[in-house]
Amino acid sequence: MKAIALLCLLSLGSIGSVFASDAQKQHDVNYMLWKVNEEMRDPTMKGLEETFEPEGASAHYDDGGASIHKLMQELEQHRLLEQKHWFSLFNTRQRHEALMLYDVLEHSSDWATFVGNAAYFRKRMNEGEFVYAVYAAVLHSSLTRHVVLPPLYEVTPHMFTNSEVITEAYRAKMTQTPAKIKSSFTGSQSNPEQRVAYFGEDIGMNTHHVMWHLEFPFWWDDSHESHHLDRKGENFFWVHHQLTVRFDAERLSNYLAPVEELHWEDPIHEGFAPHTMYKYGGHFPSRPDEIIFEDVDGVARVRDMIITENRIRDAIAHGYVTAKDGSKINIRDAHGIDVLGDIIESSTYSPNAQYYGALHNTAHVMLGRQGDPHGKYDLPPGVLEHFETATRDPAFFRLHKYMDNIFKEHKHSLPAYTKEELEFTGVAVDSIGVEGPLETYFEDFEYSLLNAVDDTVEIDDVDISTFVPRLNHKDFTVKIDVTNNNGETVDGTVRIFAYPRFDNNHVKFTLNEGFWNAIELDKFWVKLAPGANHIVRKPSESSLTVPDVPCFKSLIEQADAALASGSELHLEEFESSLGLPNRFLVPKGNSNGMEFVLIAFVSDGKADAAVENLHTNTVFNHYGLEGKYPDNRPHGYPLDRHIDDERLINELPNWSHSIVKVFNHGEHIHHN
Repeated sequence: MKAIALLCLLSLGSIGSVFASDAQKQHDVNYMLWKVNEEMRDPTMKGLEETFEPEGASAHYDDGGASIHKLMQELEQHRLLEQKHWFSLFNTRQRHEALMLYDVLEHSSDWATFVGNAAYFRKRMNEGEFVYAVYAAVLHSSLTRHVVLPPLYEVTPHMFTNSEVITEAYRAKMTQTPAKIKSSFTGSQSNPEQRVAYFGEDIGMNTHHVMWHLEFPFWWDDSHESHHLDRKGENFFWVHHQLTVRFDAERLSNYLAPVEELHWEDPIHEGFAPHTMYKYGGHFPSRPDEIIFEDVDGVARVRDMIITENRIRDAIAHGYVTAKDGSKINIRDAHGIDVLGDIIESSTYSPNAQYYGALHNTAHVMLGRQGDPHGKYDLPPGVLEHFETATRDPAFFRLHKYMDNIFKEHKHSLPAYTKEELEFTGVAVDSIGVEGPLETYFEDFEYSLLNAVDDTVEIDDVDISTFVPRLNHKDFTVKIDVTNNNGETVDGTVRIFAYPRFDNNHVKFTLNEGFWNAIELDKFWVKLAPGANHIVRKPSESSLTVPDVPCFKSLIEQADAALASGSELHLEEFESSLGLPNRFLVPKGNSNGMEFVLIAFVSDGKADAAVENLHTNTVFNHYGLEGKYPDNRPHGYPLDRHIDDERLINELPNWSHSIVKVFNHGEHIHHN
């Protein structure tokens, strides 16, 4: 760290300027978040903690200083949450405070103002609120377009790491002994749910979940932002639908039945002991087996949740929702899923939150508080009240299966696609296959715990890390043969899916069942020349996945090296962390080879494109382009609606399928 600090001293000259290089911005964001519970390690930013005047010049804010004035009033009146206290986004007041800082950073019109505010409030605001505000601002501010956020599991390790490992890390710190500590998954092998703990507790998947909710937050208000989040409600449906069907595929890989939906009038069969703890606030609460839902004081009654659900189901049955002004909004069309997603979450985009409630958000709190529903023991929030930790609890997937089934009701209320809506004139998919082994394995992944332990500037760091098994797969390629009989080059959209061929009783899924349980593997644009086209696609190229973000220490070293040398910093590959980990594309499979139906569907790219001249760049941005989602088709098209007549699908020339097997030859993870 001494060498890194020296580099920092050499490179901080431009921090106060209005214009800053990408390397400078990366450096500054690194140090905003490095040891965020301790003293600032960057000398220039540490100086700004005392010398920066947030209300010094309203011209440095594009809202005229309204946001900073509001936050400073709260600070001066001592209304902000103290430091060294837990933070939850689902706590209304705490979220409000975090978003006040987000507004300040988002409305900072130059980098010097952004950095000055970050340094000033880092010392004065709750650490959890600060981290959330910085992450949200870096994702959404035009000033930080090329900044890579450090991996959250190294910024706030407590949210991703078992408490037993954290305790060992403290022991290593106190004795100044370097340590590499083994992490195990929560629970024991006597619990069947332990077989799929590698999925819910995968830190890459946890990061995907929390980053999605940061990119598409339920609190987003267009009146305070520079753009609208296109198809946000539908995106909410699709990302959680995919998590749910992927979890079911992992269960089938491990000879477990698909997860059953949770319901408010039924017992919660599976308890959960998180084995995790807050940095400040004690351990996450546990939940015993077979408990009955209770009303949660200050949140909702069980009957309220049932009423909310019934109102949403009534809207689906009627084919419209009632807006706040009493008007009717049709949902029996392709856009209906977007409206329904906004309602179920609910986000600020909901047309009538007062009537339809916030089923998803309230359900997370209701389920998370069942260990202490009346506040008798003054327990901190449960794992379901944090997007970082929610998927650790198997009940998360029961909750989302419940909501997924509501979405399914809507999708099945829509008319089946016609031949005209499915075909791509003159284009035929001749075959799809896989080259190379479809084989998964577990590998150890190591990450740093330096930010987990208390620290002081007087004592040097010692390397403290943990390693945990995670799922990966061997390299393979998908090969698709397509014939274009149009006599000219045409634009196409290639959509690749896979679904388990059999259920846990080895009963073959019907086409409708398979389509609903299909895992999206890839989606990309292609130029189809006249005649035969041979398409080769690697998993690393999938538009749905992202690589591992470099470790925090590497980001610091790369940014500081670029500043010291005056060179450009190239981290473009890691600027988006929205997707699933690229090693997580294929479900685990098993030693016998789990059979999947692999599907390739090619649709008319010209009709699909929602952005003009999109096909000049064949890279498909799965989560949007300049605020506009690039694909006109619904998520999951053409598998998202029921099929009335399977002959229509089987006779379509622009799709093909094959049977593949996914193997895992070391399927049991043994714990010491």
